[in-house]
Amino acid sequence: MRWPRAVLAVAVLQRVSDSRTAAQPHSRTAATEQLAPASDADIKIVRAKDAPSTPGPSAYFTGDVRVSGNFRGDAPVRVSGATVHFAAGARTAWHTHPLGQTLFIISGRGWVQKEGAPVEEVAPGDLVWIPANLRHWHGASADQPMAHLTVAEELDGKVVNWMEKVTDATGLDE
Repeated sequence: MRWPRAVLAVAVLQRVSDSRTAAQPHSRTAATEQLAPASDADIKIVRAKDAPSTPGPSAYFTGDVRVSGNFRGDAPVRVSGATVHFAAGARTAWHTHPLGQTLFIISGRGWVQKEGAPVEEVAPGDLVWIPANLRHWHGASADQPMAHLTVAEELDGKVVNWMEKVTDATGLDE
């Protein structure tokens, strides 16, 4: 019968847990207090109908691009993002992110490319993780629009480092 061994294992695990708890201080540190929710904090809801949609700046995008739902966390949170809608053939310029970027493809078909690698197709439900400081671009495929939610973190006041536009040197028309 194995039941007595299981009971002994529980007792051993309890002693290990007790020894770890005794070794840790029970007071809250400044770091844990910063992470604790403020008792007077509220959940913020930005209604889609109230979120402005703006054109993607032509210095950073090629084609018809709309940006909506911009968000930015309050300090000490440093996450920000938006929903970006690309018309067929529209795309970003080359860029990097100091702490990387996450894209969640919402609709359509899109492309993403890191410098020196082939273009990769993305579709609804795909999640794209772009590592820190990796030179890349993304946008809609040539014949279908695409929308994605983008999330990135700020480092030293910077979320993105924009570079030149993607040209036919990458296999695409300007």
